[in-house]
Amino acid sequence: MQSITIENLFDLSHTMAGSYLKKFTYPWEALSGIKEMIIRLGQNLNPEEYDHPSEYVWIHKTATVFPSAYLGSPCIIGANTEVRHCAFIRGSALIGENCVVGNSVELKNVILFDHVQTPHYNYVGDSILGYYSHMGAGSITSNVKSDKTLVVIKSENEHHETDLKKMGAILGDFVEVGCNSVLNPGTVIGRHSNIYPTSCVRGVVPEESIWKNDGIVVQKY
Repeated sequence: MQSITIENLFDLSHTMAGSYLKKFTYPWEALSGIKEMIIRLGQNLNPEEYDHPSEYVWIHKTATVFPSAYLGSPCIIGANTEVRHCAFIRGSALIGENCVVGNSVELKNVILFDHVQTPHYNYVGDSILGYYSHMGAGSITSNVKSDKTLVVIKSENEHHETDLKKMGAILGDFVEVGCNSVLNPGTVIGRHSNIYPTSCVRGVVPEESIWKNDGIVVQKY
């Protein structure tokens, strides 16, 4: 499982959550503490740089938030990030710098590293999206199994119990997810990998891979 550790998935210099994530080996171990982490970070932000329009909501003064967007608490919106019309940030969302949260996008209990794009009709819940990762239009993370049992991370040779009922997806740095794809509970995608449009993805996708139709995975190089 070395390939899906925090160390191998992310450059932690591209998120305010870097020190927090360093406490864990695997990224899903960090999901249950996101809310408290955001509150601690927010209370130490410079008020000259961040607006504080409501309790536990902090918005960088260079960010753009459209009037129709809903900002639930706690959340932090980083510098130069754009939160577009009718975005629904339910809460427990740490959104980095230079991100896009698009129209009708819903976020809940997430860490978005810097330069992440969720631009059109995405649902991202109980998930971590790495630096420069991108969710194509209509792609979503499914965060609860249909039988409501605990999520298990499955790779070709190993299974890892998470002890979590709710877990969406973990995207390493520079991951591209094609339009209208579903990332099933417990999906982990390694750095620089691509997911074909309309895919139904589950388990571990190795770094620098392409997930093709019918779940065929090939190396890029």
